[in-house]
Amino acid sequence: MLDAAGVAYSAEPARVDEDGVKAAMAGQPPRDIADALAELKALKVSQAHPQSLVLGSDSIVALADGTLLDKPTDRENAAAHLRAMSGGTHDLWSAAVIAEAGRPVWRHVERARLVVRSLCEEFIAAYLGQEWPAIRGCVGCFRIEGPGVQLFSRIEGDHFTVLGMPLLPVLAYLRVRGELAS
Repeated sequence: MLDAAGVAYSAEPARVDEDGVKAAMAGQPPRDIADALAELKALKVSQAHPQSLVLGSDSIVALADGTLLDKPTDRENAAAHLRAMSGGTHDLWSAAVIAEAGRPVWRHVERARLVVRSLCEEFIAAYLGQEWPAIRGCVGCFRIEGPGVQLFSRIEGDHFTVLGMPLLPVLAYLRVRGELAS
């Protein structure tokens, strides 16, 4: 997204224990978990690069029953996620945190509502045949910019939030900071 927006950056993996954070925050609102993970990622990299603005982001899908979906572990797990999402309305929380000198200086969390149409087994099998393993790293088992759009009957919320980061607020903050021309 930053490439497409023309924002210069360098990427560095944060290498945080996402599963440990999620386990420690079990029962907390998904919004707070996405925010905490984004902050943890930003802070970890910011400690190594204290002079830089560091962006961390994360997304969480919460099913209507409160179950949180993570990235699928394998193709069978992806099929189970799609079955669980089929015919329901779910929330996708995308968070972004910017850190500087090892502390958070800005954050934003947005929600998108995903209305998934009823998916038959034949569709799920064909979809995974086409999209696996590309969706292995995708919470919710979809790439909205590709065939994953076929999972939905309606989406409420910002397109970039669905892609995985609230990009427009990030860009606005970078303009306020003078990092991008306004």
